Amino acid sequence: MRFALYLALKYLKPKRSFTSVVTLISILGVVLGVAVVIIVRAVMTGFGDMWQEKILAFKPHVTVTMPGGIITQEEALSEWIEAIPEVTAVSPGIETRVLAEYGRRIVAPLIVGIDPDRVEGLMQVTNIVDGVFDLEGDSVVLGVDLAAEMQIGVGDTMLVYSPMNLVNPDEVYFPEELVVRGIFNAGQRDFDSGFILTSLAVGRDLMGLREGAYSIHVKTSKPQDLPAFARVVANIKAVVGDSFLVRTWHEVDRQLFNALAVEKNMMAILLMFITVVAIFCVTNTLIVITVQKSDEIGLLKALGFSGRQVMMTFVLHGWVQCIIGTVLGVITAVLILHNLQHLVSILAMVGVEVFPKQVYGLDSIPWRLVPWEVVQVALMVIVFCTLASFIPARRAARLDPMVALRKE
Repeated sequence: MRFALYLALKYLKPKRSFTSVVTLISILGVVLGVAVVIIVRAVMTGFGDMWQEKILAFKPHVTVTMPGGIITQEEALSEWIEAIPEVTAVSPGIETRVLAEYGRRIVAPLIVGIDPDRVEGLMQVTNIVDGVFDLEGDSVVLGVDLAAEMQIGVGDTMLVYSPMNLVNPDEVYFPEELVVRGIFNAGQRDFDSGFILTSLAVGRDLMGLREGAYSIHVKTSKPQDLPAFARVVANIKAVVGDSFLVRTWHEVDRQLFNALAVEKNMMAILLMFITVVAIFCVTNTLIVITVQKSDEIGLLKALGFSGRQVMMTFVLHGWVQCIIGTVLGVITAVLILHNLQHLVSILAMVGVEVFPKQVYGLDSIPWRLVPWEVVQVALMVIVFCTLASFIPARRAARLDPMVALRKE
């Protein structure tokens, strides 16, 4: 075994020959294959983490609604839910699609009316780029992309038209004049371009209500701790009863997270073919070496070396190539990920926009390395490479020494 490893490393030693060039190309192929798979999986994991983080900060963790009706005992219900352990914030809410107008520019965002006294615990909108986060009176706070689309700023007054004009055409609902108090940048396209935040009173006025709410918004302390979160949801259901519909953030945004999971797995499977191609390059390298070293193989077998020893020499040769390529691939992936945003910025400077916010919905490329996924990729490459090395190694082991040493 020691001699087989010595001979494998000897054959791997760089020389000024065609074989050394082919070996180098094979190792580079494994490096690129491993790096690409790890980078893609890290970015897809980052996408899921960032979307989850922004959704949990902006949206309620649990939403309680009355199917087909309005919640009339919203304050009492909110107090009951607020008394549940691990519930951090509760507020009645009004959500509806409206038409907003400013300077003859009309958009159709979703307006969310919540209690101004409870909004700090309910919405962690900390990135205010202009103005303040104030929902008192006839005030609104909107996203940076929506403000840019309407060309509206802090202190300007917009008109918001009630959708009840369509529901009750026999009644006239005058538009609400609302003053912009703040502009936020949540870093997520849907939130920055599709939401207007206002007070619960304004939401009621738009919907022609004097009291009541469409839903109860609930924030919890551990929304990502599935067992703890499940206990909180069960307690909320026990408090509100069967007449109310209780939906969690998992259920509301299930399609998004399912799509991300499927896309991540499919991308990983497809990109593994790049690594498979690199592994075949290693196989081709070993075939070239076994052909070139036929006389040495014949001499070794003539001196008494077994076919198993010869086969292990070339298996180890391919295995070492894969180990080197895998390690360098992991290092390359880590270096690229840590400098990913700089690389994107450099490409943007030369006119290549690889991550437009209007397409992906995020203002930066997220990523997170999962150690087990890195180990999984590395093990898969090494196993496949070892198996692929057996093809040329078996040929070398079965070589007849008389044929190998015969001079033509």
